[in-house]
Amino acid sequence: MRLPGERSVSFCLSGIPSLPPPNSLSYISRNLRFRVGPFRSRGTRIRYKGRNQLHTRSAMDGIRLDGNTTQLEIDNGAFGHQRSCIWSSPGGCKIDIGKQIFCNRSLNMNNIVAVGFDMDYTLAQYKPETFESLAYEGTVKKLVYDLGYPEELLQWSFDWSYMVRGLVVDKKRGNILKMDRHKYVKVAYHGFRQMSKGDKIATYGNTLIQDSFDEPDYALIDTLFSLAAAYLFAQLVDFKDNNPGRIPEESDYACMHKDIHAAVDLCHRDGTLKQTVAQDPKRYINDDTSIVPMLKMLRESGRATFLVTNSLWDYTNVVMNFLCGPKSTDCCSTLTFEWLQYFDVVITGSAKPGFFNEENRANLFGVDPKTGMLMNTDNGTPMAQVGSTSIRLPIESLTEGCRVFQGGSVGHLHKLLNIESSSQILYVGDHIYGDILRSKKALGWRTMLVVPELEREVELLWELKDTRKHLQSLRSERDHIEDDIDHLKWRLKSQGADDAEKERLSSKLVELQSHREQVRVVHKQTQRECHKKFHKVWGQLMKTGYQNSRFAHQVERFACLYTSQVTNLSLYSPDKYYRPSEDFMPHEFDILSL
Repeated sequence: MRLPGERSVSFCLSGIPSLPPPNSLSYISRNLRFRVGPFRSRGTRIRYKGRNQLHTRSAMDGIRLDGNTTQLEIDNGAFGHQRSCIWSSPGGCKIDIGKQIFCNRSLNMNNIVAVGFDMDYTLAQYKPETFESLAYEGTVKKLVYDLGYPEELLQWSFDWSYMVRGLVVDKKRGNILKMDRHKYVKVAYHGFRQMSKGDKIATYGNTLIQDSFDEPDYALIDTLFSLAAAYLFAQLVDFKDNNPGRIPEESDYACMHKDIHAAVDLCHRDGTLKQTVAQDPKRYINDDTSIVPMLKMLRESGRATFLVTNSLWDYTNVVMNFLCGPKSTDCCSTLTFEWLQYFDVVITGSAKPGFFNEENRANLFGVDPKTGMLMNTDNGTPMAQVGSTSIRLPIESLTEGCRVFQGGSVGHLHKLLNIESSSQILYVGDHIYGDILRSKKALGWRTMLVVPELEREVELLWELKDTRKHLQSLRSERDHIEDDIDHLKWRLKSQGADDAEKERLSSKLVELQSHREQVRVVHKQTQRECHKKFHKVWGQLMKTGYQNSRFAHQVERFACLYTSQVTNLSLYSPDKYYRPSEDFMPHEFDILSL
């Protein structure tokens, strides 16, 4: 439990640098202003007093403002030209339906002392139309120039909107599948060719294989980073099928899948992706002006923050500066270390998900932010380097404020943050396996999953609510018709009906069967149209037919909270008690008129 008045730690598991310190006078004078009366911002200090009181004092003017709804605004300066409305704004903030935080398991933020973040696709939301295209083009070049694939692959194009998360790749057969929470395959494509119902049942209808669908024969598309590779795999499957001999026979579908991931690894190892992104971050990353206010509010509520990322320090500093650092008038970031003030601990090169293994014996090195040099540490405490008897600190502030490290494990992190219980940590990430499952299942951390696709999905659900009610009505009508048909068939078999009665019943039966077919056709067409509103091929992210999708099942199992953007946290009280909605069994729905 966090004691009253005790400062808690917030953290981020990511590759993004932290923001300029709140007590930096030049930073505050450039970037903060209040709506409550004019006063000179130079020398202003800002801190929270209690649950929602913002206390402001100007050292020069002697002005003191106390209130429950004083609004903090970000205006131009370091965070761009947009103003960010957060929970502590006057009257709170209107929360759009697509920005709500949804709860699977009760979570009382008063029990959380440290809030952690991943960077990629959590704090840093990459633009799929540019970043995924960059990843696709880099992978194709590696396949052609390094792995000997035909040069005509260089002419291929990439549709970044085609693939979605939650799909499963059948490596051996060259198929891409979408299944429900029971692992029944509902949608299946061979390359880009949709499989017939008969082929689908013949291949995946055997209940004996329902529990497979895992490595090594299957691959999960569980991150947004996987979408480009999945699209390229579908292209190669079609190319191999339609161009016999162009790809060697020994290179079956599984080999092609392996080559694609080898090419992706090459892009990461030689810096093809990250160097390009670092040269022009605004082309590849969305600039979210709400990140800084969110981090400030969490820290000023008494929580600690940290960042843990697989990216190394140089890339982390570039991305975090873009998101949280000072910007010039042309919205370009200047590389500084000011963002570090918003984190207590930053761990780069963490090698997640192995980082979450408590038995991991990886060494923890200190990082000198100015040079990127690594320093030996003893569980985070600086120690003398080999051949030296003196301890050299990376920077003057190593023992104060944020500390930067590389490697290590979750055990090091807990010691650095003085965490007594794993349940005191809320971790925010986007990777269902690398971030959420490992931290939740192995450590008992509280978790929040970021699902960027959710915002559009929820908004569409609201728009299509009448269509979904109509679909439910059609299903119910079809059920009633089928009950009547079964009843008539039963009466026709009975011995008591004379010929005239049987003729009348037979005529009624034909009429009902015709009506049932009409309802079936309308239902199928309406469902298909509704399906395509979400995605032209794969439909709703969280549904497969009328069942929750496998992805939705994983979200429900492993994420305490889930939402569309990490900064949605800033729209809620840092002390909020998140409570789940009531679970319902099928027998309860009609009774409760749900």
